[in-house]
Amino acid sequence: MAISTAIIKFTNKIFPKVVHPFNLQNQGKETYAKWQYRKGEDTIRFFLEARTAEEMFQGKQVLDMGCGEGKDAVFLAKCGYAVTAFDLSSQGIEKAKHLAEHNHVDVRFFKADLFDYNPDSEYDIIFSSGVLHFIPQPRRRELCDNLKAHTAAGGINAMNVFVRKPFITRSWDNPEDEKLRHPWYSGELFGYYHDWLFHTCREEVFDCNSGGVPHKHCMDTLIAQKLEAGVQIEGQSGNAGSGR
Repeated sequence: MAISTAIIKFTNKIFPKVVHPFNLQNQGKETYAKWQYRKGEDTIRFFLEARTAEEMFQGKQVLDMGCGEGKDAVFLAKCGYAVTAFDLSSQGIEKAKHLAEHNHVDVRFFKADLFDYNPDSEYDIIFSSGVLHFIPQPRRRELCDNLKAHTAAGGINAMNVFVRKPFITRSWDNPEDEKLRHPWYSGELFGYYHDWLFHTCREEVFDCNSGGVPHKHCMDTLIAQKLEAGVQIEGQSGNAGSGR
């Protein structure tokens, strides 16, 4: 073993792990990559509100938009999904590929810009978490219509969006990045899916410590199903309080 490798392994044991700025709940007890992968369990719980495990995992085609470093995509692939995932960050995609290789799964990772990307096939599940706030309001209906058109009959769109609230001050821990963010309006996402069946439709305010600055966010979460042709929806509205 090379002396440089031996030194690194030794110092890793005697010095505390660095806490990633978006990993404050971890308290440095595990590597960021391991923490990110473990958080994929939250993705499964997210989907289980609308699907049983058997329905979820049997060869379903999944698109993960804005996959970051691949935690959700890799976790879903290990569960049996056929996963396609993209992100704007080349560095993030490379890390995601290494994470997939480490976990012995195949994921179709590639770099793409959410603004320009157009799905090349139909998917059973289209998933997006923490990225759609980069889409300005005039382009959101077009985006949602495109995703709906590329979802197989009976398929699911599962996503969350940050929502603007007058009583919540936006965090400016990264001013340059913050200029690119466009929080959605309350219930806006639900309205674009008014003709789909809602399995989960909720709005919640939660605390966040990203960047080391305590603040709050409001988020709308939707899991909606594309119905077979001719199936009618009864008693459903596109308001933030509908569904569960």
